[in-house]
Amino acid sequence: MANKSCSNYSFLFLFILLHFNLGKSQLQVNYYSNSCPKAEEIIKQQVAELYHQHGDTSISWVRNLFHDCLVKSCDASLLLSTVRGVVSEQTSGRSFGMRNFKYVNTIKAAVEKECPLTVSCADIVALSARDGITMLGGPNIEMKTGRKDSKESYSTVVEEFIPNHNDSISLVLSRFQAIGVDAEATVALLGAHSVGRVHCMNLVHRLYPTVDPTLNPTHAAYLKRRCPTPYPDPKAVQYVRNDLKTPMIIDNNYYKNILQHKGLLTIDEELATDPITAPYVQKMAEDNGYFNEQFSRAVLLLSENNPLIGDDQGEIRKDCRYVNVK
Repeated sequence: MANKSCSNYSFLFLFILLHFNLGKSQLQVNYYSNSCPKAEEIIKQQVAELYHQHGDTSISWVRNLFHDCLVKSCDASLLLSTVRGVVSEQTSGRSFGMRNFKYVNTIKAAVEKECPLTVSCADIVALSARDGITMLGGPNIEMKTGRKDSKESYSTVVEEFIPNHNDSISLVLSRFQAIGVDAEATVALLGAHSVGRVHCMNLVHRLYPTVDPTLNPTHAAYLKRRCPTPYPDPKAVQYVRNDLKTPMIIDNNYYKNILQHKGLLTIDEELATDPITAPYVQKMAEDNGYFNEQFSRAVLLLSENNPLIGDDQGEIRKDCRYVNVK
């Protein structure tokens, strides 16, 4: 009887220990509260300083989250540079127009000064996106942390995960669904286009040789003034903003625009007309509060895609551009 009782206690102890370790290995709010209590405040301060110095850096932080998390995992693989046999994901055509990566290193350096080798680059991607969204007038999002950094780049498969501007809405929805982001959340995530801009080379196919008949004629004329040639220089600063009314605020104007057939990309037009997504577009255009609610939910779903949460899965990079050298 005593042996049976002892066995039960041992099992209970092991169960509690296992449950505790599993719990600690998962993403959680305030993950660094003990190991680096000032981490999130330092990141927030850096995001604010960079925003006031350079304006549109916050848009970069939002885009970083999208491009990092959609490819395999939220693991900062996007930030790896091409060096020592590693080919950066930034070399992919899907990364065209992305910039400000050097300022991620600015944020990382500030955190490293406070807590060396403690806060992952993957969490900096997530938290800078959260704080960038706030700087852009978007909702406050309670972001979980505890991610590890990838030890490899996934440059060869980027295009398998990230859709482009010519892909159909059904393909876009399937790509997001594959990582647990439903149709309603996908529509909300695309609302980040509210603060984005599109290079002329990605939209001239809707203008030349003939104007896409689904485009609002007045807006098409404006776009042709902004993009006067069917062969724009990819290195030239030839961009058009998605939202001309509140270009630096994350809000529901994006949906109002695409309902008026003023979307810049093919995906924008399809989002507003596809029977699956159109009802969500209509509702978000009518209710900014609903958009904010769904946008917050969507960002959390995206940011928690398949994180690396154990030391056996990833590492804490000292420099976000390079895998640690053993």
